[in-house]
Amino acid sequence: MTEASAPNDREVTSNPLLRRTLIWSAVATGVLAVVGAIVGYAVAGTSGLWSALVAILLAAVFLGFTAATILIANRWHGDPLYVPIFFGSVMGGWIVKFVVFIVVLLALRGAPWLNNTVFFVALVASVVVSLVIDVLVMLRMRVPVVDTPLPTLADVSEEADLPEEGEGPSADKNASRD
Repeated sequence: MTEASAPNDREVTSNPLLRRTLIWSAVATGVLAVVGAIVGYAVAGTSGLWSALVAILLAAVFLGFTAATILIANRWHGDPLYVPIFFGSVMGGWIVKFVVFIVVLLALRGAPWLNNTVFFVALVASVVVSLVIDVLVMLRMRVPVVDTPLPTLADVSEEADLPEEGEGPSADKNASRD
């Protein structure tokens, strides 16, 4: 890799947000799996248990896939081709996710062990919990609008020590003559 095409070492400001979302989603998926398994078993027996677990796992994989593709694409941040790589990977990921989701739903349709009601409720509950997590993380994170380095205290103090144009001893003499 040449210097011009080397990725920027500075981390993209959205990476901590996406990592936190993935961590919280993993914890929520574990909690939902336990609760869904218990409720599914109580409502529909073994088929309810497996229906809830499959729906929760399916939702977790597909909802985490978007954040994962963005984190992977952000590895090329600073590269001249970053924008096409980013949008290509994210949009490609969405298309793959959509196609795989439809194929999984078609494969599960009519499965004798699948309880459709438990599956649907568990899937909707997982999506709602994931959306709540996304909103909470977004509300608590502070991500700058412009991804640019701000001046440090040393930069500001150096500028304050330098006389501006028109200032200094010669400017004071001219001002006193008027």
